[in-house]
Amino acid sequence: MAQAETKKRARGKAAPATGLPRDKQMRGYRDMLLIRRFEEKAGQLYGMGLIGGFCHLYIGQEAVVVGIQMALGEGDEVITSYRDHGHMLACGMEARGVMAELTGRAGGYSRGKGGSMHMFSKERNFFGGHGIVGAQVSLGAGLAFSNWYRQNDRVAVTYFGDGASNQGQVFESFNLAALLKLPCIFVIENNKYGMGTSVERATASHDLSQNGAPWGIKGIAVDGMDLDAVHKAAEQAVAACRAGEGPFLLEMKTYRYRGHSMSDPAKYRTRDEVQEMRSKHDAIEHTRHQLEALGVTEAEFKAIDDEVKAIVTEAAEFAQASPEPEAGELWTDVLVEV
Repeated sequence: MAQAETKKRARGKAAPATGLPRDKQMRGYRDMLLIRRFEEKAGQLYGMGLIGGFCHLYIGQEAVVVGIQMALGEGDEVITSYRDHGHMLACGMEARGVMAELTGRAGGYSRGKGGSMHMFSKERNFFGGHGIVGAQVSLGAGLAFSNWYRQNDRVAVTYFGDGASNQGQVFESFNLAALLKLPCIFVIENNKYGMGTSVERATASHDLSQNGAPWGIKGIAVDGMDLDAVHKAAEQAVAACRAGEGPFLLEMKTYRYRGHSMSDPAKYRTRDEVQEMRSKHDAIEHTRHQLEALGVTEAEFKAIDDEVKAIVTEAAEFAQASPEPEAGELWTDVLVEV
């Protein structure tokens, strides 16, 4: 009890009651913690030279993808940008396969050829991981078009950042999605910085949730550091898409604790700014506090923590033990024979 009270004081106020049932809240906490610990381990392996190329960590933004994923159904599709490890794990892709791909090993989801930014899982309806800024948005509209054409009641979720929100192909995708009423949920993960430039300096739009308004796309701004708020907004968007109302835009106001990529020292913001977000708005701590109020015991939290640690440790060990791809892999997955 004393520990719970200490955490209440640290946050400055008691957490509001959550609308999520206890089991979903526990699942969300576990999934967010898995992403956090996985990304921390990926950062360590990168520092050891075991991960090459680019590596964009999702630390701080976990509530966005976890809250949205819990609102999706079987067959719904996800596509995102290069900050994609968290999305993979939330979709149910195995941590060992993701980590093996990060280290360029044959046991990875793209057999070691895609690395951090280019992983796919048809089984989990995860369509990447894309390195070109904003390119995944038009592809996401294409996924939604396929669902619309087949009338299969599925929804496509397309994630992109505030930095990509000004790309021309994003607005072209808005136009097509609105014109045909495609079942597409556009999610802007507004973590306040496009690479190293603050969103205030990069866009004239002061409310990204209304970027689709010229095409009649309904949009709402959401506290992306609150799992319950994300989930509620996602359920609203999913319901609208399934009802044939057309696309929906969610601006998730979130924050990344690390630099844009592992090579970014993030000198464009102060340590105080980052620390304030960590201490007052961290989604995992906020959810833990809510669960404590629901009676979740320290032993239950420890069981989740132990499970997550074991998964991440095994993933790192598997990745390092997995062999490098055979030279012949250079010629696979290049052309599709029809």
